[in-house]
Amino acid sequence: MRRFVIACAASLALATPGTAQQAADAVAPETATEGVFAPASPAVAAALAAKREGRPVMARDWMIAAANPHAAEAGAAILADGGSAADAMVAAQAVLGLVEPQSSGLGGGAFLVWYDAASGKLTTLDGRETAPLAATPTLFQDNTGEPLGFYDAVVGGRSVGTPGTPALMAEAHRRWGRSAWSTLFDGAIALAEGGFSVSPRLAGLVTRDADRLARFPATAAYFLPGGQPVTAGQALTNPAYADTLRQLASKGAEAFYSGPIATDIARTVQSAAGNPGVLSQVDLSLYQVRERPPACVSYRAHEVCGMGPPSSGALTVGQILGMLDTRPLPGPQDPEAWRLIGDASRLAFADRGRYMADADFVPMPTKGLIDPAYLAARAELLRGDDALPEVAPGKPEFDHARNWADDEAIEFPSTSHITIVDRFGNVLSMTTTIENAFGSRLMVRGFLLNNELTDFSFRSHRDGVPIANRVEPGKRPRSSMAPTIVMEDGRPVLALGSPGGSRIIGYVAQALIAWLDWGLDVQQVVSQPHAVNRFGTYDLEAGTPAEALQAPLQALGYEVTLRDLNSGLHAIEIGETLRGGADPRREGIALGR
Repeated sequence: MRRFVIACAASLALATPGTAQQAADAVAPETATEGVFAPASPAVAAALAAKREGRPVMARDWMIAAANPHAAEAGAAILADGGSAADAMVAAQAVLGLVEPQSSGLGGGAFLVWYDAASGKLTTLDGRETAPLAATPTLFQDNTGEPLGFYDAVVGGRSVGTPGTPALMAEAHRRWGRSAWSTLFDGAIALAEGGFSVSPRLAGLVTRDADRLARFPATAAYFLPGGQPVTAGQALTNPAYADTLRQLASKGAEAFYSGPIATDIARTVQSAAGNPGVLSQVDLSLYQVRERPPACVSYRAHEVCGMGPPSSGALTVGQILGMLDTRPLPGPQDPEAWRLIGDASRLAFADRGRYMADADFVPMPTKGLIDPAYLAARAELLRGDDALPEVAPGKPEFDHARNWADDEAIEFPSTSHITIVDRFGNVLSMTTTIENAFGSRLMVRGFLLNNELTDFSFRSHRDGVPIANRVEPGKRPRSSMAPTIVMEDGRPVLALGSPGGSRIIGYVAQALIAWLDWGLDVQQVVSQPHAVNRFGTYDLEAGTPAEALQAPLQALGYEVTLRDLNSGLHAIEIGETLRGGADPRREGIALGR
């Protein structure tokens, strides 16, 4: 049974994030959100008030939590009309691609975890982008063999992988949809043609990225009309996106992967000024969604399940939890808790960097990485009193022996997350992305194209040893996305996920610990200050009570940095009553009935 520790309702765990000066990966404060979405419907107004006051939204029949009120409303309308969680996801994703285009959309990819109430089974679908057939391991190297600078690789066509989101939307609907496909885009089409108010988050990101957005005429015309960045509250229409959605609605996902849309995508990538890419119409026509087995670990008498390779999310979260499952965890104000969490995370990230990649292309010790005996052995390294002076990859049991070098892929935070429970008991957790904010900065037919290929390692080898996550034709780059469903006695009890680059893993692991160990409700879980350690340095969320951990963690031997940690957690607790929480750091809400 779940352990509730009332003492953990302490200030550290309950505090909401401050509004410290934004760091490189943070965004504009959301203080004007409610004004932008006014006049809000009563349901949206109530959801915004609940988030502001730190209360979960409660419902009995169905619930959706998404990163923008417009998207949540679109999904809620489908659920209220008898649609399934898969139907609501399609509607919400179509709207997110319009109102939050910097984070996800038709030009990107996604991972989906689904609990099917009728069969009691978990399914995961891989809608990750693929490397073009013409890609080579040296795609992101200069003519001397050295890695390109990150934005030199990102901006333009070189970084664009074959998008998977439209195919994933269609596959989820084919398997689990109840509503007519053609009706699921009505809300997004109406907003695209009638206009929506630019949110503070979108406006702030456009202003910060204006120089890169200005490089390509179609992108500049949309985000920088008249040469000036769009502003919060400004009405924005996107008739080209509405036309694209109409084609999807009438012809299905095939309209995206063949015909004029595919022609325009390939042409835009290959003709990108200064940095052309190699994506072709053949790559688009060959794209397929993959069903993968869920990756699950036991933690506190629960099964924590998520997306396996090519995502590193579930495996790395699972390793962190698996190492901690061998001992009780102190409360959130105790530095010892953060020593254990931080060093377990460092050990897991060491394995991630060495072993994790697209298992269709490289032998991966997937089972070995989350084997309880292996994790118990790794947990023995946590027995000390201070920070581990150094960490190294372990030696999990391999199905096939292979020597890999450590990866050095760069993941900058963007991305979005949707969590849905429908009236039939189905549960959906989906993390969706175009990778960096605004992806490649290339816009075609009203949507942005991803820069997902820069999630590959820019180096192909290190000291003559191949890197598992190197670029290869048709391969899917490693991801940190961690859409998660928690099971108890064979039934789902919690669904959640977050954006945030490689910090997604820390955000999700901490949220699970807060719910399972510290007894926080879902709104407290997504609002708690963050403390994340991936590679040795402890990142503490600036402007929050997490700063109080700085001196104790330094005394334990950690280097500590205060910074904005801009998660976007969306969580639903599932029981007789549904309880939803939306991260106050972003604009999202939970809606239910």
